[in-house]
Amino acid sequence: MTVVAAVDCGTNSIRLLVARPDDSGRLIDIHREMRVVRLGQGVDATGRFADEAIGRTRIALADYVEIMRSHRVEQVRMVATSATRDASNRDAFFGMTAELLGCVVPDAIAEVITGDEEARLSFRGAVGELDSAQGPFVVTDLGGGSTEVVFGGTGTGGADGVRAAFSADIGCVRLTERCLPSDPPTPAEVSAAQAFTRERLAEAFAAVPVDGARTWVGVAGTMTTLAALGAGLDTYDPEVIHLSRIPLDDLDQVCRRLVSMTRADRAALGPMHPGRVDVIGGGSLVTMELARELSARAGITELVVSEHDILDGIALGLLDPR
Repeated sequence: MTVVAAVDCGTNSIRLLVARPDDSGRLIDIHREMRVVRLGQGVDATGRFADEAIGRTRIALADYVEIMRSHRVEQVRMVATSATRDASNRDAFFGMTAELLGCVVPDAIAEVITGDEEARLSFRGAVGELDSAQGPFVVTDLGGGSTEVVFGGTGTGGADGVRAAFSADIGCVRLTERCLPSDPPTPAEVSAAQAFTRERLAEAFAAVPVDGARTWVGVAGTMTTLAALGAGLDTYDPEVIHLSRIPLDDLDQVCRRLVSMTRADRAALGPMHPGRVDVIGGGSLVTMELARELSARAGITELVVSEHDILDGIALGLLDPR
């Protein structure tokens, strides 16, 4: 069967999925990996990629290329999201990616995608294993530079089902760099971050009517880390985290605790990836605002956390481009 590779290069991390379909068309993971490279370092302030950030990303992508070659990948698609949309020197970045990915297959795709496509790919990956009876769904993909809010009704492997989507310019890296310089953040910084988050997410909720949603699904590293901490895990375990549920009251407690902690205290938490230590407070504030809005607008009482997200949506699109 066809072996495909999906690469998601975001503001904070670069991630790889090598997969093949089973007889029913569902994905079977061959290799899944994440590395924090902070490609979006300083982009919110400068509008450009830092040379060292491109260098870190190149090292990780070169390793991913060797993994793809070892598994004889036949199709590759790499997407770049928020930071790359904002960077004026993205041509240099794509020159690097074309050089490396061309070593796998000559027609490898590397591209910056719109916030709308990012939202739709995330939705497709997130709801593929859910029962459609749990819908309609609202999926939130909280990244480093942007947060996608998507509303739709399809589960059980459906291709799309998206009814409305919006990509808001708010994420854990962007919010931390702009509003949370202190360690731990001061009350004034937290208040400013909350106001900025509400302003950016207000656009999303104005564009995406979520009042009919029955299930909230959260994807990406902030959400999965919060789920691990909420479950009291000593180490990060994706099998336990995937499709786990956390009541909003418990989620709020975890988020408030992280916002108030020092970076050293966060680093000591067992499930915490080192690359998230300095930005998880910002991610927690965005999560709290999402929870507040979804509780008020749709009566949502819990968060379902999925390990499957835009990577899975990219891979499914290579196998079935509908």
